[in-house]
Amino acid sequence: MNNIFVYCEITEERTIADVSLELLSKARKLADELKVKVEAIVAGADVKDIEAQLYPYGVDCINYANDARLFPYQTLPHFSIVTKLIKERQPQIALFGATSVGRDLAPRVASFLRCGLTADCTSLVIGEHEDKKAGKIYKDLLYQIRPAFGGNIIATIINPETKPQMATVREGVMKKEIYNKEYKGEMNVLNVANYVNDSDFCIKILERQIEQQKINIKAAQIIVCGGYGMAGVKDGFKLIHQLAEVLGGEVGATRAAVDAGLAEHERQVGQTGVTVRPKLYIACGVSGAVQHRAGMAESSKIISINTDINAPINAISDYTITGDAGEIIPKLIAHYKANSK
Repeated sequence: MNNIFVYCEITEERTIADVSLELLSKARKLADELKVKVEAIVAGADVKDIEAQLYPYGVDCINYANDARLFPYQTLPHFSIVTKLIKERQPQIALFGATSVGRDLAPRVASFLRCGLTADCTSLVIGEHEDKKAGKIYKDLLYQIRPAFGGNIIATIINPETKPQMATVREGVMKKEIYNKEYKGEMNVLNVANYVNDSDFCIKILERQIEQQKINIKAAQIIVCGGYGMAGVKDGFKLIHQLAEVLGGEVGATRAAVDAGLAEHERQVGQTGVTVRPKLYIACGVSGAVQHRAGMAESSKIISINTDINAPINAISDYTITGDAGEIIPKLIAHYKANSK
């Protein structure tokens, strides 16, 4: 078939997770370029309005395994379904979210199928590769692009000899876009008994305790982010919180700031934190390492406040304020209060 497969995760509300819809949006663009179809793999129970959720994102086929034992997620039955389906349908690309589920499932699938897997990709592009030693030209390869060596380089990784080409992508990296509200595909309801064994259900979940997420910066339209540079500012992160409050936004932080105990891990933006796309991103005392930029570079407007005029963050900023954040932020707060209704 040589189509593109996307493994879709299911939320506690029995809907398709945002990271999966983001991957479907990207998969549709790749599929149009390759002139192939997009197939979704959904393994769970009683997913709400599954066709209405998925078809608008350009899904041509939904492979749906509906069984009460498949929700919540367990490794073995989902592994069996995904590997058997991939062996049957022979997709050329398989995409997973870089979530706790995707990071558990994708490496097992790749290892079993003996194919390559690139984790935490920040971009996916179709291209070709010439192997001069072998005298071969490989066309329609998936360029799996991600930071490497501590963010010092951006690596482009290919798997020319093995299929499927597999990658995981973190939530927020790809843009979630409706392809066509009227788009219609086909539903392929899987006979679960043909894909799993009784031994796959060797673990029984007796009880689950779920703690509601207290901080959700991913959905914020305005983010004020503090970097390690705020450690040297009096009441540094207190000012960050005050500015975010008057703007009606959320507080973010760099990894260095989180490691220094200046903010909670849930507020971390970057390659090892959350990827965000707010309308306004104000970076205060942020140097702009590539790992951090990978998590916020797609913001609509970026304002940087930094004493270093050569800070890397300034290269992607729409506006740069050079100066002491401890002096600038209070002025911003006062000005906004004075000029807002």
